[in-house]
Amino acid sequence: MAVPKKKTSKSKRDMRRAHDAVPLPPQSKCSNCGEAKLPHSLCLKCGYYNGKKIIDLKEKD
Repeated sequence: MAVPKKKTSKSKRDMRRAHDAVPLPPQSKCSNCGEAKLPHSLCLKCGYYNGKKIIDLKEKD
C-alpha cells in the first residue's frame, strides 16, 4: 500500500480542492414581478410562467 513520504501542506491541499465547489444554479428574472427564479420554471412569487398566469398564489399577510 502506498504511503506518502511527507505531509501535504494546507496550501497544496486547498489548491487541489479549489475546483470542487458546487456552482450556484443559473437564475433569471420573472417577466411579471422581477423576482429571481430558475430558468424554464414557474415563478414561485407570483405564479406566472412565460407571461401567463399558471397558478393562483394567495399572498399571506
